Amino acid sequence: MKEGPDIALLGAMIGDPARANILTALMSGKALTATELSTEAGITLQTASSHFKKLEEAGLISQRKQGRHRYFTLADEDVGQLLEAMMGLAAKRGLMRTRTGPKDPALRKARICYDHLAGDYSIVMFDFLVKNRLILKDGDDLLLTSAGEIFAKQFGIDVDALRAVRRPMCKSCLDWSNRRSHLAGALGQALLIRFNDLGWTKRIDGTRIIQFSAKGDQAFRQTFGD
Repeated sequence: MKEGPDIALLGAMIGDPARANILTALMSGKALTATELSTEAGITLQTASSHFKKLEEAGLISQRKQGRHRYFTLADEDVGQLLEAMMGLAAKRGLMRTRTGPKDPALRKARICYDHLAGDYSIVMFDFLVKNRLILKDGDDLLLTSAGEIFAKQFGIDVDALRAVRRPMCKSCLDWSNRRSHLAGALGQALLIRFNDLGWTKRIDGTRIIQFSAKGDQAFRQTFGD
């Protein structure tokens, strides 16, 4: 392909094992330091610096300086969704990491995907929203209905404030562990924040795992159950 988007360059950026580990670590949604990311990638800080530069030039990550430290994040939600979709394809094709452990089942159950909920819980929530026509699916597009807006407001979410944010209200994101869609976008982020505020969930330090408390699990299933 001589013209158009350069998918070969994008593939090369993500395909390098060290850069793939850096990007995967940033799927946590947290801003991580250069030292933290070099540890995640299993490389020296000096080597990591060259990878950071390439990823920034490709528009995949961004950085900000605070004091003596540099903090890195994924450039935007689109990058997070691309990585989640690639994880889903890799899982579907059986291209899995050889190391597995106790974290794996917990990640499949509930985890953060950039800034929204992913995993089994996210699929339950997404199916409920679609089944009850709180969200309408139009191909890959999602639309928050008037009934969905009422539901969100009753759940304590400021929908008007979400509209003021320069991002889609609802987006479909392919869940890598289920190979099905879950909810991203401004509403997806707001729902996860609300779960945290209600004490339903907490983030396990140093991981992408979202843990539901017994009370939170019960409340979630009462809210998003059939």
